[in-house]
Amino acid sequence: MVKNFLIALVCLLSFGIYAQNGTISPYSYFGIGDTRNNGTIDNRQMGGLQMYGDSIHINLRNPAAFSKLRLTTYTAGISHREYQLRDNFETQRISVTNLDYLAVGFPIAKNAGVGFGIQPFTSVGYDLITESTNAEQDTVRNVFTGDGGLNRVFVSLGFEPIKNVSLGATANFNFGTLRYNRSESTEGVQLGTLDSRESRINGFDLNLGGMFTPRIGKYTLFAHVGVDTQINLVSENSRTIGSFSPTQGEIEVFDVDLEAQNLKNTELKIPTRSTFGLGFGEDKKWFIGGEYSFQELSTFENTFLGQENVTYADASTMALGGYYVPNYAALSGILNRITYRAGLRYDETGLVVNGKEINNFGITFGFGIPIVGTGTDRFSNLNIGFELGRRGTRAAGLLEENYLNVNIGISLNALWFQKRKIN
Repeated sequence: MVKNFLIALVCLLSFGIYAQNGTISPYSYFGIGDTRNNGTIDNRQMGGLQMYGDSIHINLRNPAAFSKLRLTTYTAGISHREYQLRDNFETQRISVTNLDYLAVGFPIAKNAGVGFGIQPFTSVGYDLITESTNAEQDTVRNVFTGDGGLNRVFVSLGFEPIKNVSLGATANFNFGTLRYNRSESTEGVQLGTLDSRESRINGFDLNLGGMFTPRIGKYTLFAHVGVDTQINLVSENSRTIGSFSPTQGEIEVFDVDLEAQNLKNTELKIPTRSTFGLGFGEDKKWFIGGEYSFQELSTFENTFLGQENVTYADASTMALGGYYVPNYAALSGILNRITYRAGLRYDETGLVVNGKEINNFGITFGFGIPIVGTGTDRFSNLNIGFELGRRGTRAAGLLEENYLNVNIGISLNALWFQKRKIN
C-alpha cells in the first residue's frame, strides 16, 4: 500500500518541481531569485530549526540526523502561500501553490543512514508595471516579468562514529534557468523597446552537519553545528534587445554579443552559511531549541543582470521552536499522539533595495497527526503547518509582503534492508 502510493505520488508530482512557478514576489527579481525554505514541514513548524532529528522523520537541512533513522521513510511536501502586497497607495492579493520536496531516507547500518531526493532551491516569479512621466509630459510605461528557478537533487549520508556524536554530509547539484524580461513604451511613440535576459545555471555545493546529543537523566541535550559551503554556480547567459508594437508584437529583435562584454559565461558565488543551535527536551514528549545562522552575503554579485538599485549586506537568521506530545505511546485516542509544534524566526536577508534592508519575520505552528495503521505504518504521519509573516517595507517606493503559508507534508515509514527473524 505504501509503496504503491509513493510510486503514484512520484509519477504525478515530480514533473511539477521543474514546471512550477515557485513565487510571485517582486523581490525574486534580485540575485538568483527567492531562496526556498528547503526544510521539511515538521521542521518548518518549529521556526525552521535544523537541529532536531528522530528515528521516523527525514531532516533535509541536517545530514547528521540521518544517523537517527531506524525505518525507511518516504516524505513529500506541498505549500500554498497567500500574499498581500502593499505599497503607499494600494493593496493587491495573490497566491501560489508549490510542490516543495520529494525524498527517501533509510538506515544502512546501525547508527547510519542515507537519503536522496529533489526539491526547488530558488524561484523567480514577478509581473510588475510602473508608469512615469518624461520631460515632454508623456506617460512612460515599463513592464517587468520574470520566471524560472533552480532545482536541487541531493544525496545525504549520516552516521554516529562515537556515542552521542553524529556527523553527516549532503552533496547538492543545482540546476535551472532564470528569465528576466523588460519592455518600455512611451505615449505617442509607435514602437517600444524590449530587453530579455536568460541565465542557464548549474553547480555543486555541500551541506555539512554535526550533532552532540548526550542524555542527562531522562532528558536530552541537543547541540548542532551546520555549514552550507559556498555554492559555486556557472551561468551561461543570453540577451536579446529589440522593438515591438502594441498591436503587432515584436518588430525587430537582435542577439547581444555578450562575448565582447565578457558576460557570456559568468560565475555566481553564494557565500558559506554557518548555523549554531542548542536545544533541550524529553524524548517523545517535548523539545525546545534555538538557532543562529550567519552568511557573508555582502560579497555576492550578479554581474550579468547589472541591477543598479540593489546591494547586499551580511545575512543572519534567528529561530526558536519546539514541540509537545501529550502521550506518544497511547494505544487509543489519536489526540494524545498528535505532535503540537510552534516557533518563530527573524531573517536579515542581506538584500538591500533602494537603500532599505529587506527583512522577514514569521510565526509558525502546526500539527503532526499519526496515520492510523499497524506495524511500521503506525509511525507514519501527516504534518500540517502554518506560517504568518511579513517581509519588506513600504519605504523608498518598495513593497511590503504580508503572507500566510499553509504547508502539508506526509511522512511514510516501512522496513527495508532489515533481516526478518523467525523464532
